[in-house]
Amino acid sequence: GHRLYRGEYYSMQSDAHVSFTKGWDVDIISQQEATGDELAVLSTYLTDIVGSIDPQTGLSLRKTRPIMCNTEYEGGAQGKHLRHLSQPEGMPDIRGMPQLQPYWAAGYSFSRGHFVATVPYDLYQPMIFQGEEMSIGLRGFSIGYDFFAPENSVCFHSYAKGKNAAARNKVPHFWEHSDKFKGTGVAAMKRLLGIVNMNPEVERSEWNHAEETRYGLGGARKTSKFYELYGIDVRKKTTQRHLCQFVRGKMHNMFMAHLRSDGMGIDYSGINYKWVDPRPKDR
Repeated sequence: GHRLYRGEYYSMQSDAHVSFTKGWDVDIISQQEATGDELAVLSTYLTDIVGSIDPQTGLSLRKTRPIMCNTEYEGGAQGKHLRHLSQPEGMPDIRGMPQLQPYWAAGYSFSRGHFVATVPYDLYQPMIFQGEEMSIGLRGFSIGYDFFAPENSVCFHSYAKGKNAAARNKVPHFWEHSDKFKGTGVAAMKRLLGIVNMNPEVERSEWNHAEETRYGLGGARKTSKFYELYGIDVRKKTTQRHLCQFVRGKMHNMFMAHLRSDGMGIDYSGINYKWVDPRPKDR
């Protein structure tokens, strides 16, 4: 989809099986502009469509919205990597604009058009599903992009559950053909993690560096800063949990105070913070 970009002022991606509210485009553009951040990306996991849109007016029935703050390491054939879990949904903590969050979500993303040109999907990562969000998110962070939870949801997803389960479970998935491409996903994950400095235990010679300038990191911020801020240990493969407590509390006001005067993203050079789980025994 990114290869269809032809210089449009805004760009958006969403999951399939999504229904939009009436006037969604005016709404999301207004939210984007309210950030005052040229490098803002509004992104989230979508709420279930059931009970979300008024069938008569086409308007949203929801006053809550999800925010991206819950992620954890998981294993598998492709190796350990970070995966976003279920995200909390509640009333917005910040009013009048989207709320700053750490993570980017593939389920919905809205931004200035230059985001998809600057942080394109890596075409050297075939058979990757889990992990792509950390690739885009960390590459975007390193270039200078900031991620926000929309204040209002403008679309909702038809999940494979309840009354929608029968229809959705008939939809084919790409991983059904994984046996035909054995080893491809493992090699792709090594590259994905290598580019964002998330697998220091793997020798750099072990993964493909093709077109790394195009699909690699930017020079505005280091990935080590991201890991430090949000309590991610790339060597031990652990995270400091309960990050949502910080994201839904102090993060927005603390970090947005460092938004550059020209609106070109948050200046993290003046932010010295490290999230530490305040309740490590509470799993």
